[in-house]
Amino acid sequence: MEHRPLGRTGVSVSKLCLGTMMFGEWGTKDHDESVKIIHRALDAGINFVDTADVYSRGESEVIVGKALKGRRDDVVLATKFFMPFDDDPNHRGASRRWVTQAVENSLRRLGTDHIDLYQMHRWDPGVDLDETLGALTDLVRSGKVRYIGHSTFPASTTVEAQWIARERGRERFVTEQPTYSILTRAVENEVLPVCQRYGMGVIPYSPLAGGWLSGRYRTDSITGPMSVARQRLANRFDMSLPENQRKFDAASQLARLADEAGLTLIHLAIAFVLRHPAVTAAIIGPRTMAHLESQLAAADVVITDAVLDRIDEIVPPGVTLNPADNGWVSPSLQPSARRR
Repeated sequence: MEHRPLGRTGVSVSKLCLGTMMFGEWGTKDHDESVKIIHRALDAGINFVDTADVYSRGESEVIVGKALKGRRDDVVLATKFFMPFDDDPNHRGASRRWVTQAVENSLRRLGTDHIDLYQMHRWDPGVDLDETLGALTDLVRSGKVRYIGHSTFPASTTVEAQWIARERGRERFVTEQPTYSILTRAVENEVLPVCQRYGMGVIPYSPLAGGWLSGRYRTDSITGPMSVARQRLANRFDMSLPENQRKFDAASQLARLADEAGLTLIHLAIAFVLRHPAVTAAIIGPRTMAHLESQLAAADVVITDAVLDRIDEIVPPGVTLNPADNGWVSPSLQPSARRR
């Protein structure tokens, strides 16, 4: 599988990154089966694995640790911190207190003495970025972390973080992990260009738009009660909402376009993300071996300019059809910030 440079770090990673959110209680509960899926991905040439402490409350990291025994040195291992881990208000966020505790917990669950890429899962305006960067810098200098990155940061905060690192002698964030797909293109406006400007690697998650571009959404599959998981994200899946109907209509048009191009919709969707010059690797998140097999071949697909033009007609550049899919909403848009 083709490797690409991870920003300006000098590290090379496969153009597909294995996301492990669906291993454990949130998805595939059988640890042995999850390990088999991870091993198949590694055998297929993937050398980049991404997880997070919050995935199945740490269970995903445990599974990844099991899978990488004897293969750790061949893998660029990424995990994340920030999301609430339990009900304790101090077991979350980006404070020095939690960062230093969270990394030790992740190292233990992963069964390793270092993390290649340690990522801040979201930006928290209530925490001084310099405090977080100071803690992360100490982790890099101690050898517990090799590089640091962030996920779903607005462009302005990415710039601010780069400035803080330069002016205050901190380690700088070298990657951004945004949500990006044909249906969620808002990051094309500023996030991706800013990452290019600072030489950052970009590793988008959800190239299949949460399943909308998997090919399983058809007219006969969108009615009836939603699963418990879908109920928690009703604003992204409830077909009574016009923005989700727009997603369904676009996905239907894209499925026809994929057929005309001789591709599966899955391959079209992943290849689209990989085609953007800012993107380093697309994160795929299989739950089953069949899911993995259906996505691996996308690494070899190159879509033509003509197909890209057709995609732009269906979903214009820079547009996210349902803003709830963007992954981050500015706190400045909350009523308390807009009203006196």
